[in-house]
Amino acid sequence: MENGFSVKFIARVRSDFQTKFGIPRQSGLVEELESRVVFEPEFRNPDALRGIEGFSHLWLIWQFSAAVRGGWSPTVRPPRLGGNARMGVFATRSPFRPNPIGLSCVRLLGVEHGAEGPVLRVAGADLMDGTPILDIKPYLPYVDCRPEAVGGFAPAAPERRLTVECPPELLAALPEGSRAALLGVLAEDPRPAYQNDPERVYGFGFAGAEVRFRVEGERLIVLSVIKN
Repeated sequence: MENGFSVKFIARVRSDFQTKFGIPRQSGLVEELESRVVFEPEFRNPDALRGIEGFSHLWLIWQFSAAVRGGWSPTVRPPRLGGNARMGVFATRSPFRPNPIGLSCVRLLGVEHGAEGPVLRVAGADLMDGTPILDIKPYLPYVDCRPEAVGGFAPAAPERRLTVECPPELLAALPEGSRAALLGVLAEDPRPAYQNDPERVYGFGFAGAEVRFRVEGERLIVLSVIKN
């Protein structure tokens, strides 16, 4: 290929997120989220993962498969700035890029072996179900952790977290392993940054259910959790 090269999807993510809405804005914000990295048949060779369990964290390099466009813009509107200010695309983590590639740091929980070959169990992923994985690399603390780094217009995680009110009987509609993750996702306020209508009802698919909620000030009130 001229000015480029072809790539193969080596794996796909299996997560509780059925759509983009609700996904944390960065990896690691909701550690309760557990996902699985299932390799494509060509790459289901246990030898390819030899030594990986010695690392606590991994880098996932993936494709923004739900945000692929024919062109690109040199500037975008980061949600962190309320969607009102334009910044250079290379100064953001926007999915709308010349090459729709994302990077996420996840915690490795373990490696399972079964009918799908070796499968990685990870925590903290900010990925939709079915997201294609392009590559996996180990996180190396001595070079990847830079305490002196400056975060530009996003110097730290947003301090605001919502108080989530969800009746136990609604939460019981989800698999037990996904309940704490849902509460963590909701506490991060999944609404677009520019929306603040206390009467508006929001909804998204999570762990095989449709979750509906509204937000009043600092309170997020879960209205229903209905299995699909």
